[in-house]
Amino acid sequence: MEDRAAGAAALKRLRKRRGLSLAAVAHALVQLAGDLHQPALPAVASVQRSVARWEAAKPVMPDERYQLLLAHLYARAPGGSLVLGAGSDFAEYLNALGLLGESERRTAELRSLMLRAVTDAGGGGGMLALLAPGVQVGLSAALDDPSRTDEDTIDGLASVVADVNAEIGSLPMVRLQLLLAPAVEASRRLLAGPVPEPLLPQLRKVAVAAATLAGRLAFETRDDAASRALYAEATGEAGRLAEPWRQASVHMSHALVTLYSAQGMDGARRLVDQAVRAARTGESSLMRARAHALQAELAARAGNERQAQTALGLAWYDVEADHSGDPAPASFSAGHLKGFEGLCELYIGDAAEAHDRFAQAAEALRAPRDQVQRAIVTTDQALARIRLGEPRAATDLLHGCVAAASTTGGRVPALRLRQARRALMPWRRENWVADLDDHLMDVLGA
Repeated sequence: MEDRAAGAAALKRLRKRRGLSLAAVAHALVQLAGDLHQPALPAVASVQRSVARWEAAKPVMPDERYQLLLAHLYARAPGGSLVLGAGSDFAEYLNALGLLGESERRTAELRSLMLRAVTDAGGGGGMLALLAPGVQVGLSAALDDPSRTDEDTIDGLASVVADVNAEIGSLPMVRLQLLLAPAVEASRRLLAGPVPEPLLPQLRKVAVAAATLAGRLAFETRDDAASRALYAEATGEAGRLAEPWRQASVHMSHALVTLYSAQGMDGARRLVDQAVRAARTGESSLMRARAHALQAELAARAGNERQAQTALGLAWYDVEADHSGDPAPASFSAGHLKGFEGLCELYIGDAAEAHDRFAQAAEALRAPRDQVQRAIVTTDQALARIRLGEPRAATDLLHGCVAAASTTGGRVPALRLRQARRALMPWRRENWVADLDDHLMDVLGA
């Protein structure tokens, strides 16, 4: 109850900070509903009573329609620009909803909707929307004169990269590119200038993260040349840091996209071997686990059962270790590893075992950020069903994967879907395969 009261107080504080009365908020929400082509709201007096209930001693949660309208109200600065970063009214608004009892999933959805609005607006302002208001001024000054760069500016750039990364699975890849591109360019410009020496390592870490993510997004949007250049940039900057686990992370991301490019298995294997070598001397046991898991997948694809099982054993050893103090705590998990185990079973083991491992992995990958990986794992689960002689059940799984691939625009889920569809060729005249083809054509154009 104390949290709900704090949430109501936060909403009231937001309203008053903007100099708005209850009636003024009601008028603004009615206007926004019209501007956004939402269903018309009740009379202003009725909306005003709702606003008062949200701020009452025993507050009522705004419903989803009002939550969206309030998001647009508090995301927009007085000058009209969208401001979503830490310290903004919008960030405080989402915190207030959380205190009132709204779920993290819903507040994340509201944030994604506003990021979509930023990319709809165009003009390259997406990155500025993700910066805290005070950091925007500092970044402008640093870009004019890199010697004026300070910690807050670098932290602001890091937050942009982290925010974009967190939206994978919630927003289409092309929109994420629009949000990220200014951060990549800003980090380049600062590194090229006379940034204060003590700040260089932290700036370089941001540049590595930005270029790595940009490399993945370029691949996902089918720009392989740009992807290779960005990964080369990330690799170069990571090599200047005394943190081998970051180098391993870049190599692994690059390996995963290389696997599905013209360079294929050989190029991916070279990058994974580099990742394993770097991870072994690094500080992150989870990054080592991820490197060995990827090594196991490539070995299984090549039919090397003993090598695959050895790599999986090393991966489980690191996944089950103590991860307190790990510098990359969110980089890998047992759920991810089960997906790799399933892949190994699919290529060199038992299809039934593979199916069960994929099902376990898909169940564990429930966060919005995991949506792309979950679509990949579920497509692999469908492949296992086909090999088990259950093609119709496989198509039921694949319909869900089509929807996920459409939402994210991810290239790898689409490639995996085409692989699964090829496996269904013996049943191509069945109505349920035709239905899947129609779904693929409607959503993916393939």
